[in-house]
Amino acid sequence: MGKREQEQMFEKRMQSMDSWRVFRIVSEFVDGFETMTDLGPSVSVFGSARFRKDSPYHKLAVDLGYKLAKEGFAVITGGGPGTMEAANRGAQEAKGHSCGLSVDLPYEEKPNEYIDPQYNLSFRYFFVRKVMFIRYAQGCVFLPGGYGTMDELFEALTLTQTGKVHSFPIYLLGKKYWSGLFEWIKSTVLENGCINPEDIDRVIITDDLDEVAKGIKEHYKKQRVFKNF
Repeated sequence: MGKREQEQMFEKRMQSMDSWRVFRIVSEFVDGFETMTDLGPSVSVFGSARFRKDSPYHKLAVDLGYKLAKEGFAVITGGGPGTMEAANRGAQEAKGHSCGLSVDLPYEEKPNEYIDPQYNLSFRYFFVRKVMFIRYAQGCVFLPGGYGTMDELFEALTLTQTGKVHSFPIYLLGKKYWSGLFEWIKSTVLENGCINPEDIDRVIITDDLDEVAKGIKEHYKKQRVFKNF
């Protein structure tokens, strides 16, 4: 068999693999949609998996999950440890719905123990998981975190900025942690005309949990949007 024939066989094999991958992707969307449609009004909470239980951010996440659940919202997290686990724990302690959207990662072996079994979803693909975070959320809250948290933050900002989803509240909890980033955005990104002045107002940086819970509730009462796109 010549080199050209080998290349053609390889290309056909790759095309077949990609076709089957489409079915796997669709199945993840179907599972997510069918499960989360019944979750009710929800808030997606993001934050680092690396904060231990003795971290003040861990306690902050527990209190946040508790307050959101008491306001009638299900809490959606990435299903991992750290602040995600803490927010799920707070939701369960308040007798609210606790949802976890975990993803296959080498350093997160299993979902945390504070996720309701019926709302415990696992994904292979990050992009499918991201859809689930945004589609059913009446607001997003970002606790301190790293690249993954910031990835979700800027995705939410981009979707609302471009009008691809209904606008929803975006809160950053932890003024000390987040203020430097947004000072740079104002002084550099805005100053160079890469965003508009109103884009700065798409986020609210605060340390006040009541402000977060009540602000999202007020938005939900006005909009009554169950799905963002």
